[in-house]
Amino acid sequence: MLLVGRVRRSAAAAALLHPIRPPPAPFRTTTTTTTDASSSSVPDPEAVAAEVATLLSRCSGDWKLAIASSDLPSRLSPAAVSHLLLRCHSSPRLHPKLLLDFFYWSRPRLAPSAPAIDSFAHLAVSLCAAALFPQANGLLDQMIRAYPAPPLVLGSVHRALAVSLHDRSPAVLDVLVDTYKKAGRVRDAAEVVLLMKGLGLAPSLRCCNALLKDLLRADALDLLWKVSGFMADVGISPDVYTYSTRIEAHCKVRDFDAAKKVFEEMREKGCSLNAVTYNILIGGLCRSGAVEEAFGFKKEMEDYGLVPDGFTYGALINGLCKRGRSNQAKCLLDEMSCAGLMPNVVVYATLVDGFMREGNADEAFNIVKEMSAAGVQPNKITYDNLIRGLCKLGQMGRAAKILKEMGRLGHMADTITYNLVIEGHLRQHNKEEAFCLLNEMRNNGISPNVYTYSIIINGLCQIGESVKAGDVLEEMVAKGLKPNAFVYAPLISGYCREGSFSLACEAFKKMTEANVIPDLYCYNSLIIGLSKAGKMEEAIDYFTQMQEKGLRPNEFTYDGLIHGYSMTGNLEKAEVLLQQMLNSGLKPKDFIYAHLLEGYFKSNDLEKVSSTLQSMSDRGVMPDNRIYGIVIHNLSRSGHVQVAFRVLSVIERNGLVPDSYIYNSLISGLCKTADLEKAVGLLDEMAKKGVEPGIVCYNAVIDGLCKSGDISHARSVFNSILSKGLLPNCVTYTTLIDGNCKIGNITEALDLYNEMLAREVSPDAFVYSTLTAGCSNFGDLEQALLITEEMLRKGYASVSSFNALVHGFCKRGKLHETVKLLHVMMDRDMVPNVLTVENIISGLDEAGKLNEAHTIFVELQQKASQCAMSQFSSLLMDMIYRGLIPLDVIHNMIQSHCKGDLDKALVLRDALLAKGALMCCSSYLALVDGLCRKGKLTEASNLLKEMEEMGICPSEHQCMTLLNNLHTSGFIQEYNKIFDTMLCQKWLQKESKICNLVGNNLEAVNAE
Repeated sequence: MLLVGRVRRSAAAAALLHPIRPPPAPFRTTTTTTTDASSSSVPDPEAVAAEVATLLSRCSGDWKLAIASSDLPSRLSPAAVSHLLLRCHSSPRLHPKLLLDFFYWSRPRLAPSAPAIDSFAHLAVSLCAAALFPQANGLLDQMIRAYPAPPLVLGSVHRALAVSLHDRSPAVLDVLVDTYKKAGRVRDAAEVVLLMKGLGLAPSLRCCNALLKDLLRADALDLLWKVSGFMADVGISPDVYTYSTRIEAHCKVRDFDAAKKVFEEMREKGCSLNAVTYNILIGGLCRSGAVEEAFGFKKEMEDYGLVPDGFTYGALINGLCKRGRSNQAKCLLDEMSCAGLMPNVVVYATLVDGFMREGNADEAFNIVKEMSAAGVQPNKITYDNLIRGLCKLGQMGRAAKILKEMGRLGHMADTITYNLVIEGHLRQHNKEEAFCLLNEMRNNGISPNVYTYSIIINGLCQIGESVKAGDVLEEMVAKGLKPNAFVYAPLISGYCREGSFSLACEAFKKMTEANVIPDLYCYNSLIIGLSKAGKMEEAIDYFTQMQEKGLRPNEFTYDGLIHGYSMTGNLEKAEVLLQQMLNSGLKPKDFIYAHLLEGYFKSNDLEKVSSTLQSMSDRGVMPDNRIYGIVIHNLSRSGHVQVAFRVLSVIERNGLVPDSYIYNSLISGLCKTADLEKAVGLLDEMAKKGVEPGIVCYNAVIDGLCKSGDISHARSVFNSILSKGLLPNCVTYTTLIDGNCKIGNITEALDLYNEMLAREVSPDAFVYSTLTAGCSNFGDLEQALLITEEMLRKGYASVSSFNALVHGFCKRGKLHETVKLLHVMMDRDMVPNVLTVENIISGLDEAGKLNEAHTIFVELQQKASQCAMSQFSSLLMDMIYRGLIPLDVIHNMIQSHCKGDLDKALVLRDALLAKGALMCCSSYLALVDGLCRKGKLTEASNLLKEMEEMGICPSEHQCMTLLNNLHTSGFIQEYNKIFDTMLCQKWLQKESKICNLVGNNLEAVNAE
């Protein structure tokens, strides 16, 4: 029972309170001695208190003036004040308000000392007895500040109540609890209430209800249930407000079964239900998504005779909008109008947000018009909801207009608003506009916050600009903002995606140095990124570190590591991690098994594939189409098509319907084994099972038919695609074009090319290369050139695409066109490769013009850009070393270079000798001629000696040709020297006619 009459201290209460004693008065005391030196003793506090009481009781005027004119101020002490306050029940009796005034008057004069704790309590009890509750609240506030421990304070109040002569109403208990709450000490308030049970005390029902509500607001649900239990224990009967708070507490933790039990308890106890109680339950159900059940309570509420109010409808509208049922929510507006209720701005804003979340921007704007017509002006939240929705829909233009309209209507955009628009632009990969808005924010005096920088950093990382994101992070720190884990995590992840692992590790290091604790996402980003790159040693280091920091790896951590080890072929470590994962209580998801299966297929370990599938089944992880797809795809690709079909049977036995990926894998496998009839039959089987064959399946069949040379059948399958309404893609056309080109049906290939252009299917580089090769191989060089020009315009041209055309021109002996084409290539920094050179040689050889191949190579070496020329020369040297260029071509190149670029000729000569090949006589003589013309007579003579040593003997005609060329060109000294050398080496005979002719020339020269 509640304490209403005399407060009795029970034995248990006495035992509880026994150790709690008031502390010594916090002031100095001086004990009197038994000597005669009484004049030096401290004034008796009780006597001083009696004098003050007498003065206060007799003073009809200003008691402060009366005290000031006496010697009492000099004798006043904290102990005297305490005695005075304790005299509130003694003669002369003083009004508690007068005592309170004296108390406040004395405080500054005696500071920092405070009266004894019991003096506070006695006066507080007297004030409450006099119904001076605000004054009692102020006094108790000073009491709990001076004596912070709640048990100490309650014990003092209990003692004061025990000796009180007033109507001992426990109102002071309510005021004490209220005082703690007003001081922001709601948990201490609950502690005081719970301590009352042991003292036989209890606050009022009103006080308990208010405390329950405050505990609910503070999320102190543990204490809420204890106070609720206390009420039941001491016999405080709950009322509708008690029950409502309990229901709301259950709803807050989503324990709706318990909430409904409390609801039923109310009915059983005969407690009248009101709209508030229903609204609390309806609101809780709506927030949890149980909208239908909420509507059931609305109907029950109406059946009970209660009228749903604005809160009821607001909660239901919010619940419907959150569940994507905004149209139904809008219907409730009409119901509200019929009930005479005016929707407020919150209800309208909820509907706007609901329609925006559903992508229905037009309806959201209609709601805004409707609310304006109803006299409800949109607020900033409404505009923010519009902007948020438009940004998610990618309608950035409309979002910008709303942003301007807000300012015009007096709703100033803040950081939240700008963040929404900046995030929207970054979602559209429009970083320029995002940074413009960032500058606009600053110009308008709106400071970006941590979240602003977070979305910019995340947005930049999503578009592959992590380095720029790193600069933004540096700017953020420079402006005094402290990044958190949510800022660092996308940056680390972005660096990893872009392969900048050193930057990712550096960002992680900076994070820890800034005392920002990395979370699991940060570690996972690094571990997964490093694992994908095969950097398993570094990944394991971070894996170990995160566990040392107390972070527990999750499925994604293990998935990254298992994927990495599977990809790098270290399946043993992958299996160890899987076991470690199982031991930690985590259940591997199917994607982890998928990585293992891929690894086993890569190592061709079909036994492990089988055992993994079995272990999945044993652990209750049933393979789905994704897992079976991996198995069938790899089996089909590796030629185990029959095994793949057995797996297909398992899928069907398990009640699964194979998807198009599985069928496509099977079709591709059948096409590789040339079982085209069965492959085509699978298309019909798919249709029967309700799996619509996609273009990928048809492409596989067409590819198989084309490779088998059955182009007509491939064309008929292609036609069936069109009849089914499927759109052929680039792969479809490329496959058919390639097939037709290989059989020489260039006209059909070109028709297909034109058809794909008409259907706006963009050709890729392979289509152009295929057509160029087809046209070149079958002589339509003009068409091949047109296609090449189109390739160049589209930017698809490559060395390989030119090679076929080069071969076509060479095969038909068109040297001029070949050289022109090669210059076009090299002007675009496309240097000919080995195949280009081989195509030139083989083509000219077919045309019977191999002896002219050197002219092409020499011109490219002499007239190309420096960079291209250097690369092409290196290629030629490499091919010479490898024996890929005929010796005749090399000799012709040497002889041609001797007439222009002697250095290149010498390099070719060195390459031949390094290869162990012999120089021909003509090449030697061409080099001698070239050296003579360069004034390098010694080197020329050395070459002639080398010829003699090699046993190479030129004919008289060859010798005469060299000498005549030197003589005609005016190289007389060189002429004489070479002539003498030839005589010495007996390549020329003195008696010969040629020798006489040369001698005559010498005499003529000497005469001159």
